[in-house]
Amino acid sequence: MGVQKKTRKYAQVKRVIGQRDARLKKNQLKAEADVHKPKGDDVVREIPQVSSSLFFQYNTALTPPYSVLVDTNFLSHTVRNKLELLPTMMDCLYAKCIPIITSCVMAELEKLGQKYRIALRIARDERWERLQCDHKGTYADDCIVDRVTKHKIYIVATNDRDLKRRIRKVPGVPIMSVARGKYIIERLPDAPEK
Repeated sequence: MGVQKKTRKYAQVKRVIGQRDARLKKNQLKAEADVHKPKGDDVVREIPQVSSSLFFQYNTALTPPYSVLVDTNFLSHTVRNKLELLPTMMDCLYAKCIPIITSCVMAELEKLGQKYRIALRIARDERWERLQCDHKGTYADDCIVDRVTKHKIYIVATNDRDLKRRIRKVPGVPIMSVARGKYIIERLPDAPEK
């Protein structure tokens, strides 16, 4: 029988009670004060007014030819899946569509560098419509969300989870994304069920 080696336990740390712990006296007093608060002081949250163009949950401003706002990662996923932009969009929507690329998306693609050169070449194509942005900075997500909330005439093409989450809060704006080697559309009124 050999001698057993003793190793140090590195992860042992002295446990400390945090400032917000409920067991502290000052935090218990705050909790009691919150319980005895009168009901008339409830917080009123502001709910944004839904646009009147969304009658019966449908956006009547969305008619062919569709205007599709294209995001940076949508272009990169399109390149990764070896899809053509316009024919695949038309197959998804069953109608004519106009891809629109904002100056923020172009700037983002140029910043990403050599890895995204093919996506940048697709974005620079003369067939797509260009929108000039008049705001500061080149953060495309804020630009797209701002445009969509002002004008409900766009379909947003993105694969970005955070951007999708933000756009879902805006009623009546469909989202297009790349999945399983094709484009899929989400929340388009009267979309054929498959």
